[in-house]
Amino acid sequence: MALRILFAGSGEFGGPSLDALMGAGHEIVGVISQPDRPAGRGRELTPTPIARLALERGLRVIKTANINQEKLDAADLLVVIAFGQKIAPQVVNHPRLGSVNLHASLLPKYRGAAPINCAIVCGERRTGNSVIRLAQKMDAGAILRQSEMEIGEVETAGELHDRLAVNGAELLVRVARELEEGKAVERAQDDRLATLAPKMKKEDARIRWEWRANEIARRIMGMYPWPGCRGRLIRNGEEVGRVTLVRARAREGGGGDGVILEDGSVGAGVGSVEIVEVQPEGKKAMSLGAYRNGHLWEPGMRLESL
Repeated sequence: MALRILFAGSGEFGGPSLDALMGAGHEIVGVISQPDRPAGRGRELTPTPIARLALERGLRVIKTANINQEKLDAADLLVVIAFGQKIAPQVVNHPRLGSVNLHASLLPKYRGAAPINCAIVCGERRTGNSVIRLAQKMDAGAILRQSEMEIGEVETAGELHDRLAVNGAELLVRVARELEEGKAVERAQDDRLATLAPKMKKEDARIRWEWRANEIARRIMGMYPWPGCRGRLIRNGEEVGRVTLVRARAREGGGGDGVILEDGSVGAGVGSVEIVEVQPEGKKAMSLGAYRNGHLWEPGMRLESL
């Protein structure tokens, strides 16, 4: 039996789930998203990625700054993904089967707005998705089902985001079926094991080259594409270029924090950092080798964090 589903989301992460639920035959009776906001150089009002996708799919969209003040249609289930608003109990309990949330971590680890970034920055080798009951305490609801996947050696947060979004859609469809059939099993989270993943700020992407090389490499990939670890290249005291660092590996040996070494790596507090890929200002990401074909990247230069 198809479920009547209300879908609340704003970010791109929920896109595959919205399509997957429709593909599984469920009826999306309404999509709730944040209001349009200024974006781009022209600062034109722009719908959220979910609102835009829902309109393309011909779905009814409610754009609101407060879901709790909206009159919602009758539904069997409310699905919440990267929505960005606190939802009151009367809304959580409005659907017949209650409300669920898809979160991109193996809860109770990394509760909060930036679980994907934090998993990479903290050096996790595995992560996954959790479908949980919506609770008043952030990301603390009972777990309905989880999935796991490995994090690639030089995988960026953007790439992991996209893989988790597809994986999470499959997981969510499975949970919806189990709820529909009355077969869903819930288990409480152990709050003692909870860790936080707060929203990233631009200053979080500032590298200190006196750190250990592995810490720097993880931060570079965990912060791409946003906020992005940006740097300027200094030669003989003058700036000769600016780049966003995309991928990196930690290496042994080094010295001279932030100094480009003979092999092209950058010295760190412990070890050195092999820069695998960079993105020059206003251009697409490219290998360091391709960058060096037309830009200065020489031993003795400094890479200063912006």
